[in-house]
Amino acid sequence: MKYYFAPLEGVTGYIYRNAYETFFGQIDKYFMPFISPTKNKGFTSRELNDVLPEHNQGLIVVPQILTNNSEHFIGTVNELTKFGYDEINLNLGCPSGTVVAKCKGSGFLSRRKELDEFLEEIFSKTTTKISIKTRIGKESPDEFYELIEIFNKYPLEELIIHPRIQTDYYKNKPNMVVFKDALSLSKNPICYNGDIFNVKNYEELIEMYPNLDTVMLGRGLIANPALISEIKNNNIIDKQVMKEFHDAVCAGYQEVLSGDKNVLFKMKELWFYMIHLFAESDKYAKKIRKTDSLNEYKSIILRLFQELEIENTPLRGF
Repeated sequence: MKYYFAPLEGVTGYIYRNAYETFFGQIDKYFMPFISPTKNKGFTSRELNDVLPEHNQGLIVVPQILTNNSEHFIGTVNELTKFGYDEINLNLGCPSGTVVAKCKGSGFLSRRKELDEFLEEIFSKTTTKISIKTRIGKESPDEFYELIEIFNKYPLEELIIHPRIQTDYYKNKPNMVVFKDALSLSKNPICYNGDIFNVKNYEELIEMYPNLDTVMLGRGLIANPALISEIKNNNIIDKQVMKEFHDAVCAGYQEVLSGDKNVLFKMKELWFYMIHLFAESDKYAKKIRKTDSLNEYKSIILRLFQELEIENTPLRGF
């Protein structure tokens, strides 16, 4: 089985990725939070720092592009190849309202003629491997059957499927009927993404689809960074390792961000997920949200790790 780390805007940037690799590893590919190109081309400072090879040494990383403009996509690919990247991922999965309003991400799925023309253009004018991360439709799962016919026209490196529609966001359950059809209909390799929060979720998935050989984990892996070790070897997360990992991420942000506010913003985003790993954590979750002092924050986290225990029941969806 191959394990991919899903991109999550604001969380899984290069500082997080490097700390994760140091303490947990076992990731076959890290997918970067998306680059959103414009007519001005070039990268934002955040995007540039994320793709610089020196910030990703020893990692297999795949940049992701969010756009519905083939010229912007091709221009960005050309810039990324200068850094040595040989695979680019197209984001057709982001369900954010602001993204969808611009017909990007999963919003692009509703314009299937334009999507087909876009793919024809980028495949005819680039030589880089291209993978796609997609939802199964914008408003209806039935849209997928037209989408798969489009995807099958192109030599994708792989098709990563999150089997929800855009309007689901992260609610409702993944549509496993459509995913099963995708496995039989796709001419390209398939990767599953969605709602793997614990070992049981993973085992049920593999029991249903024993030939599946690639999975992408996101929210569940951020909440429990040792999830892959649990899946592979039944190794439950060690609280001390978790603390050291946290401290490495925090120190990394302190090196590159100025002021308590910016560092705390990043760490609070991370705790939105990680807090679910700890039992009886509501009091600490509130303290983390309210603090505006980095020193106070560190004191709160120290007490959290001293006083709270890791949940002895598997993480559920959130």
